[in-house]
Amino acid sequence: MSTDVHDLAGIGLGPFNLGLAALADAVPGLDAVFLDRRAEFSWHPGLLLDGARLQVPFLADLVTMVDPTSRWSFLNYLREHDRMFPFFFAERFHVPRREYDHYCAWVARSLPSCRFGAEVTAVSWDADRAAFRLTHDGGELLARNVVLGVGTQPRVPAAFQPLLGKEICHAADYLTNLPALTAAADVTVIGSGQSGAEVFLDLLRRQPETGSRVRWLTRGQFAPMEYSKIGLEHFTPDYTSYFRGLDPSTRDRLVPAQWQLYKAVSADTLAEIQDLLYERTVGGGRVAAELTPHTEIRTVESVDGRYRLGCHEIQQDRPYTVDTDRVVLATGYAASVPPFLDPLDHLVHWDERRRQRVNADHRVELDPAVTGGLYVQNGELHTHGVGAPDLTLGAWRAATILNAVTGRTVHRLPARTAFTSFGAP
Repeated sequence: MSTDVHDLAGIGLGPFNLGLAALADAVPGLDAVFLDRRAEFSWHPGLLLDGARLQVPFLADLVTMVDPTSRWSFLNYLREHDRMFPFFFAERFHVPRREYDHYCAWVARSLPSCRFGAEVTAVSWDADRAAFRLTHDGGELLARNVVLGVGTQPRVPAAFQPLLGKEICHAADYLTNLPALTAAADVTVIGSGQSGAEVFLDLLRRQPETGSRVRWLTRGQFAPMEYSKIGLEHFTPDYTSYFRGLDPSTRDRLVPAQWQLYKAVSADTLAEIQDLLYERTVGGGRVAAELTPHTEIRTVESVDGRYRLGCHEIQQDRPYTVDTDRVVLATGYAASVPPFLDPLDHLVHWDERRRQRVNADHRVELDPAVTGGLYVQNGELHTHGVGAPDLTLGAWRAATILNAVTGRTVHRLPARTAFTSFGAP
C-alpha cells in the first residue's frame, strides 16, 4: 500500500463522480483518484435503445453548467471526434443516449485519475493518519475525503424477487434478456416511468417480427414529465436550498407528490407510442397491445409455464388476473448504503429512517472525531429533493463538493439560479 494520502477518493464512476473527476482535473495541486469495480465505463447498458434520447439538454453534460471552457465538455467531445458539423445540422438539443454513453466513456478513458477494475470492499477511518482507508481488490489507499458515487440499485418488488431471470427481469437488464423476451407470445411491462415507456415502445416496434402481444401496466397514470420553463426551476440550486430548509417530515411527504417532475415520461415518447398505435389501426387493423393504468400487482405465481399476475384496479377497488409469458419490471431505482461502509456505521449520524444526514455541501454528518469528509452523490433525495438524481445539477454538485474539499472557491457558482422565489420572503 502507498503511504501517500490522497486529497480525494471517489468510489464509483457513473456520470456524477465522472463529472467530479473531470472538474477536479482542472484544480492545480489536487490529488484525486476514482475507483470503479467495472472493467470500463458503461451507463445503463440494458437501456441503450435505438432512438432513446437524454431527457435533459446536452448542456447538462459532465462539466458545462459549471465550466463551459473545460476540455471535457460535450462540445469538445464532438470536436475531438469530428462530429461538430453533423451535430450542428442535426439540430438536436437532446442527444441520443448512446452518444452520451460514448461521450462519458471517452472522458473516463482519458482521465488518468479514473481506475477501473478496482472494487472497493471496505472503507474505514484511520485516526492515526487522519484519513479514510479504502480497501479494494488491488490493495489499499488513504484519502482525506471520500465521495460516494455508487449510483442507485434496481428496485424489484418482493413478489418478483424469487422469480428474477430471463423470463422476469428488471428494465435495467432489458437488452441482455431481449432474445428471451421477443421469443414469447405475451410480454407485460410494469411501471409508468421513462424506462417503462421506452421498453413498451421498443416491444411495439418489434411486433411485426415477433407477433407478441404487449401489455403495459402501472399503478399511476401515463403522464408526461413536467417540462415547462418555469417548472424546470425545481432543478436549480435555489430550489435545492429551499427544499433543504423544510422540515424532514415535509420533505418526505413532498418528494412522492412531485413524481411528475422526475418519474414521469417524456411527452415525445408518449407521442411516439400513440402515433405508432394510430398508424397500426389504419384500415381497421388491430393492435395486440394494452395500456392499463391504476393497476397494482399484488401477487405473482407460475402457472403451467406462464405467470399469473394478481392485479388490483385501484380506483375501482376490483381484483383481476393477467396471464403472461414474460415480465419486464420498469419499477425504478433506489439509493442504498453499500456494504463497504459497514466499518463506518457507528460513526455515521443516521436519521430516524436510517438514512444518512447530508448537509448543504453534500457531506454526510459523521462523528466529530472524524476530521475527513464523506460526501455523497445521488443518495440524498431525502435531503436535497428531486434534483438529486437529475443530470442537470451534476456539475453544480460536483463543484460544490470540490469547493468544500479544497476550502476555497475553485469553481465559481452563481448566487441566484432561478426567477422563482421559493419560500416566503
